[in-house]
Amino acid sequence: MRQLLVAYAGALLALVAMDILWLGFIARPFYEAEIGDLLLPEPNLAAAAVFYLGYGAGVVFFAVRPGQAAPSARRSAGLGALLGAFAYGTYDLTNLATLKGFTLSVALVDMAWGVTITAISSLAAHGAAQIADGRKRAS
Repeated sequence: MRQLLVAYAGALLALVAMDILWLGFIARPFYEAEIGDLLLPEPNLAAAAVFYLGYGAGVVFFAVRPGQAAPSARRSAGLGALLGAFAYGTYDLTNLATLKGFTLSVALVDMAWGVTITAISSLAAHGAAQIADGRKRAS
């Protein structure tokens, strides 16, 4: 149980830190130029918290636990990338299909980001779980 909680904490830390950098600084000008009219002036932090808590659990359940069974950090990262493709793809393609002003370039960039952030978060969570389990190095 401790190992899962440490993995969850690792996933949350990685997800939140990377999204703050990505959404707040790196990609912000891109999103503002492409879909500025769709963006809130300030993010809804309660909704964001619910997302991160749920998505972090999904990362651990669907990517990290199966990767630990091997045990393989590569498997955790690969399953994380797949989870990111499905989750962000669902969001972005639904928006592309239903929202006026949501662009293909935003969908593609955001899906690539989803694959990246979820793979890296899965890898971070896998490593944290390995350390919590007493193994010094993730395979």
